[in-house]
Amino acid sequence: MGDKSQLVCMTLAARHRAKPVILGAITAFALLNTLAVLFGVAIASWIPDYIVAALVSVLFAFFGVRSLFFNDEQQNTEIQEKSGHSLFLTTFLLITVAEFGDKTQLAIIALSSTALPLAIWIGATLALATTSILGVIAGRVLLNKFSLTLLHRLSGLFFLILAGIAAYQVYLDFSARFTIAI
Repeated sequence: MGDKSQLVCMTLAARHRAKPVILGAITAFALLNTLAVLFGVAIASWIPDYIVAALVSVLFAFFGVRSLFFNDEQQNTEIQEKSGHSLFLTTFLLITVAEFGDKTQLAIIALSSTALPLAIWIGATLALATTSILGVIAGRVLLNKFSLTLLHRLSGLFFLILAGIAAYQVYLDFSARFTIAI
């Protein structure tokens, strides 16, 4: 919670109807997740599993540490809505640009290269749709009760846990390969 996409949804929904904001966000995430899963599947066919798992572990650790050291001054969320654009298209474009190549998309690429791609796409799209809806409905309440820094630190801990799980998977894969080779 508290990332760019939720802030985009929260800000637009505070000034406009919620339905086009939610639909624009869900459509953007469905497209971004499709691209991420396709790229992840392509990577999986070129790179050995244990190397991909090691990269996933490093990537998650990086996101975790970065989130732990986040502070409110790093976030600049001024949203300028251009006249003549539909709210749906505005939301779609803002989220697509804001999230393209972001840590969530990179995590989806990493996960889809080591797990079931369709399940990753469905799970990621439903999760991002849910967080967008929460951003529209409850975002303002959460940001009034909890600091953005706290939300990022909790996110950082979660990514570090995922990094540990991925590192353990690398250990298991590597030790299985080493044991078989002997």
